[in-house]
Parts: sequence; structure tokens; C-alpha cells
Amino acid sequence: MRKQMLVMAIGLGLLLAASAQAQQITGDYIETRNSEVWTGACVANSELNLAGDQAILAWRVNHGAWNGVSLDGLSVIGVVKTAATMGDLYNNPYPAQAVVVVDQQATTAQQQALIGFARQMAGPLLENVVAVKVSPIEVTMGHHGMHDVNATLRAGNLVGVETRGIGADDHLCGNENVYYQPLTKVTHSMPAVAQLDQYDGPGLGVVWTLHDKRSAFVGSFAL
Repeated sequence: MRKQMLVMAIGLGLLLAASAQAQQITGDYIETRNSEVWTGACVANSELNLAGDQAILAWRVNHGAWNGVSLDGLSVIGVVKTAATMGDLYNNPYPAQAVVVVDQQATTAQQQALIGFARQMAGPLLENVVAVKVSPIEVTMGHHGMHDVNATLRAGNLVGVETRGIGADDHLCGNENVYYQPLTKVTHSMPAVAQLDQYDGPGLGVVWTLHDKRSAFVGSFAL
């Protein structure tokens, strides 16, 4: 019996170690788009192929490494312009073009690791990176009840995002839900209102400043 218990304990320890190794990088995630993500079908259909072709995706690494390079406390942002509405099941949004903004605090090796991490997380959205910019990046996460939905993202003069929780006054048609899912893999996310969604940089042929759209996700990731 003792031998069996010892074997089980060793097996459990190996399983936990493997799990910890598999989830070696964790942190916070913020996403905005120029289309509503928490909405009803009537609004979503009215925006189809007229919006949803621009997005900002941001990751702040709380703990972990990528390809052996520690990224603790560093952030990376992908700004994306696609050919059609992202998340639409019936139209192909690709090709996509992207600008990547890497944390000014990162070393050269860490900047490369941040880019590799972001491309792994975003897949085809960051396949065609047309420019890489280095900027100070600030991320703050606030709480609304049990969830992180009040968030702020700043990357110099390039990117600005401010979100808040969805409230009773945000119901427009009465049948809203999470119409689109987050663009990358997350462990948890909540839809939010983007009080500010701004990109003012080169590379994509478009800049934007949007206010008060139900177009954001705030959450966390683990890989």
C-alpha cells in the first residue's frame, strides 16, 4: 500500500510539473476592434464588412519566458488591419497587415522574444508584420465586481485604450450577447466598452480614434 501511494505521489508530482512547464507564460490581455463584439445580430449585420477590419491586441506578461528569454513585466501590442470583418464565419478577413509595438524596457533579445510570442498567440493576424515600433507601454487593470474590465493601455503616442464594464445603459436592442469571440487564445475574458480606442502610427494606411463602442475584451492568458 505504501509503495502504491509513493508511486501515485510521484506521478502526481510529475503531472503538476509538466502542467507548470506547459503553462510557462501568463499575463493580462486587452483587445479592441472597430466593430461591436457584445451586441445583437441587427447591429452586427449592419457593421458586416463595413467595420471590424481594425484591431488592437495587447499582452502584458506577468510571469514567464519565451524560448528561454524571461519576459516578466513586459508588454507587446499588435495593431491589425484586415481585408474584411474579423470573426465573420462567411468571409475571409485575410490578408492582414500588422504593426507590432514592443516594450521599450525590453532588451534586444526580449524584444525578439516578445514578437515571437505575439505572433504565436495571434497566428495569421500577425503573419505579415509591416513595421516594428519600440515604445514605453503602460498597462493598468482595474476591477468591476469579480472581473477585470476597467483597463488602460498606453504606448507613447501610438496606441491608447481605455475600457469600462458594460452597464444597464449599454443595452440598445435588448438581445445582446458576445457576438464575436476574442481573436486570440485566452483563459478568461469579459466584453467591455472601449471608451477610447486609438491608433496613430504608420504602416497600415489608416489611423483611428473611436469612443464608447462595445468593442473590447479584457482578460488573461496562459500558454
